[in-house]
Amino acid sequence: MYVEQIMTMLGLSDLQLALAVIGLLILIAVAVLNIKYARARRKAKEQSEYAVDDRFAREPSFTQGFADADASGRAEPSFGEILTTISAPEKFAIDPRIDCVITLRFDDAISGAEILAEINAWTDLEAQSTARWMCEGLNADVDAAEDWEELNPEGSYSELQLAIQLASRKGPIGVLELSDFCSRAQALAETLGSQIDMPSVSTMLESAKELDVMAAESDIQLSINVLFDEPCPWGNFDALMRQRGFKLSRNGRQYEYLSKALVLFNSADLDPNRSVTQVTLLLEIPLVPQEERAFERMLSEGVEIAQAAHGRLVDDNSINLSEAAVISIRQHLDVLYANLEKSGVPAGSSTASRLFS
Repeated sequence: MYVEQIMTMLGLSDLQLALAVIGLLILIAVAVLNIKYARARRKAKEQSEYAVDDRFAREPSFTQGFADADASGRAEPSFGEILTTISAPEKFAIDPRIDCVITLRFDDAISGAEILAEINAWTDLEAQSTARWMCEGLNADVDAAEDWEELNPEGSYSELQLAIQLASRKGPIGVLELSDFCSRAQALAETLGSQIDMPSVSTMLESAKELDVMAAESDIQLSINVLFDEPCPWGNFDALMRQRGFKLSRNGRQYEYLSKALVLFNSADLDPNRSVTQVTLLLEIPLVPQEERAFERMLSEGVEIAQAAHGRLVDDNSINLSEAAVISIRQHLDVLYANLEKSGVPAGSSTASRLFS
């Protein structure tokens, strides 16, 4: 009855009242979200001030999250903790060939500490994102050794680049993930009072699909099988592999063949408690530079192992590997390397290392 009296006094119909109630609920929801976001920013700034007072004593780290954490050992950026600088054991640079790049331009140079204080509020992004993302600043100091660099709280920057990787072995980036990242970048630009140069989400999603198709066509792993006539005792096999220059991996089940600290190829898993009846050598084509001639070296090592341990090279069907098959593989490799080069992702490059992770 009371509601009907109010409706009569205000001259509202049932529909108008319902719309008014819905609008009120939306305003309340927005207010709650703004309060939560303000608290997160305030907490991040408090922690950032503490880090500044401590003269940035804590060294920042990248946590795993994007690439296969169990296998790749590659590192991902995490803003779950307050960072004083952004760095990684294996450094990667923003690359427009595989990244969605958003640029923020400042009328006046801005300190790295101020930028990091805002980015540190993105505490949930690392947990939600399956794609690698990073940021770089354009040093405002004309005498700086480098133009674009990892953000340093003591640095001063005239521009900022935010980037998120468009594809990996897990597939292309999703529309929700990309849209969320772009929204965060837009909000950051408004907070810092900067101009923003941002590509459309639809354009980047199309680029992500094209990149994923190219990567799927180029993500080739070659294998050479050495089948022994008689089981080879582990001790003898281990001695042979070490003599040939192989190194036992940390898990104790694979052998790696290195050149200049780079793994060219490795063996499939073996059981050190059993005699070896077959060893398979594996080469991931996109991850090794063409000039290393990895396939030729793997083939040569396979021949040497077969001769030393009384075995033979066979295909996946245990049929002797023919010269015609080897020639065919070489021809396909030439095409594959050329396609990678043409796509701007040369085999063995840092870009390829990111894309095929």
